[in-house]
Amino acid sequence: MKFYSTNNPDLKVDLKQAVTQGLAPDNGLYMPEKIPALPKAFFDTIAKKSFQEIAFEVADNLIGEDVPKGELQRIVEHTIQFDAPLVELGENIYALELFHGPTLAFKDFGARFMSQLLGYFAKQQQKEIIILVATSGDTGSAVANGFLGVAGTKVVVLYPSGKVSEIQEKQLTTLGKNVTALEVDGTFDDCQNLVKQAFLDRDLKQKYFLTSANSINIARLIPQSFYYFYGYSRIPDKKNPVIFSVPSGNFGNLTGGLLAKRMGLPIDKFVASTNINDVVPRYLASKSFNPGPSKQTISNAMDVGNPSNFVRLLDLFQGDFESLSREIAGYAFTDLETETAMQEVFSRNKYIMDPHGAIAYLGLKEFLKSRKTPATGIFLETAHPAKFKEVVDKTLQVPVPIPTELQKFLQHPKKSISLSSEYQVFKDFLNATFIEN
Repeated sequence: MKFYSTNNPDLKVDLKQAVTQGLAPDNGLYMPEKIPALPKAFFDTIAKKSFQEIAFEVADNLIGEDVPKGELQRIVEHTIQFDAPLVELGENIYALELFHGPTLAFKDFGARFMSQLLGYFAKQQQKEIIILVATSGDTGSAVANGFLGVAGTKVVVLYPSGKVSEIQEKQLTTLGKNVTALEVDGTFDDCQNLVKQAFLDRDLKQKYFLTSANSINIARLIPQSFYYFYGYSRIPDKKNPVIFSVPSGNFGNLTGGLLAKRMGLPIDKFVASTNINDVVPRYLASKSFNPGPSKQTISNAMDVGNPSNFVRLLDLFQGDFESLSREIAGYAFTDLETETAMQEVFSRNKYIMDPHGAIAYLGLKEFLKSRKTPATGIFLETAHPAKFKEVVDKTLQVPVPIPTELQKFLQHPKKSISLSSEYQVFKDFLNATFIEN
């Protein structure tokens, strides 16, 4: 399989280059040259397959020619060691819980898959791989935990100071070993810009083997298609069209869903549900894409003013707005609307949603109101509510128990390095910290 840059379809590389480079040399994002559809027999028997079996067949279909089957099986088995249950919350309304991994966030799927794939490629070369990752909350902890102790890799996590929850911060600042946390005086967009500038810096690229673990890396994107297949497979009655509502920030998650649809998964519509950082819903309403500075909300992992994966959305539809808008609807919600949804669902179902899942729930309900025919709606619950304990406790007036997995992080002291958002300061840090390859 070849992968091309969204900035230049003629710039093509193999899987190893796409994964280890992260970002294309022309600043584009890599996309698969072809997206082969899975056979009908796969979907005829999907309800009988395990999560691991589904994930392996999807991965083998997309990148099987680039990774030995035994190695790919090992990577998938390492990735899928926890469930993603489908929880019914009303007639034809389901929550797909993606927070049962080690850091209790959906990004565990992508981070664990990518860490093993990069580890596999790292064995084939002499250079140590330095992974740079910007996070608005959950990406950093998932990546840091996914790569912890992986031979041949070092991880640098950049996060915006004061703009992640205490538990999220603890998850990425208490690990040590091959993980370094940088507390940046700025926003998530500032962190992301620092990472992007480093990849375009010829001096750094010559000295070090740099790659990214954000959703700009194709190795993060591929496994995010797995749970769309799995969620569909667990629907009891598949007679109605299926709608997926995705809480969206950098739009890697929704792009993973679109990959699943291109591979044959019968998804009728996607709902891009955002907080007030609503650049994509506004695009869907106006045909005009106007990114801007991110605004802070209680759903902080979605506080993204310029989503990187938007170029992948455009690429999948070859820039055709009409085709894109037929498959994706967009809605944005305020903090107050988010809190109200959390309260209503808890009161009715005794189900605790985190602020991100609540936005996906709102988007799904809003879209279903506009339909004249029945549909089955699935919204993605992307993080355990205890990761946003302060917000959830205040909103529901009920203390959320902290799972053992999170409690262990709170017991360790925070270790981070404060940094300004100036690129030269970040570059100087990298040069002072790492040995040239």
